[in-house]
Amino acid sequence: TVMNGVMRQGPGTPIALQPQDFEVYRTELLTQCATVLLLDMSRSMFLRGCITAAKKVAIALNALIRGQYPRDGLYIVPFSYYAREIKPEDLPHLTWNEWGYGTNMQHAFMLARQLLARHKGGSRQIILITDGEPTAYFEGGHIEFSYPPTQRTFQETLREVARCTSEGIVINTFMLERGHYLI
Repeated sequence: TVMNGVMRQGPGTPIALQPQDFEVYRTELLTQCATVLLLDMSRSMFLRGCITAAKKVAIALNALIRGQYPRDGLYIVPFSYYAREIKPEDLPHLTWNEWGYGTNMQHAFMLARQLLARHKGGSRQIILITDGEPTAYFEGGHIEFSYPPTQRTFQETLREVARCTSEGIVINTFMLERGHYLI
């Protein structure tokens, strides 16, 4: 805006700005962000009535990013016993009975870190939507499940969290309780 005024009237002060000098420069469209949305699809999410709320958040986030920030990357990773990436158009049809027991956050963070490794520029983040604590992890190529969770479950999950944060990935967690949001 100021540069437009200087170009119009030449060097010197004061600069008399006119309406045609004003220009909006939108920086938010120039930055890029890659996001992995981790959706807890464990049995407890179903029993507590949280899956519908989690899906609504995912659908809304997808619509926001696709509509306002089309250069950004969004990956959707539901998980319970294991994690896998799905396409945004599969969200409305996502049901609990496809998944099963366990809350394997370790595998979810591991997959998220691998997906975000594709993005070298811009910011990278993980958004975790869950109703509880991890109850499963990978050990020696197979999944260990324990409820209540063991100390080893927490250790392995936190080890993967540390890998994410050491790579500059920001993790945000949204805790759901019977369909309500807690941050």
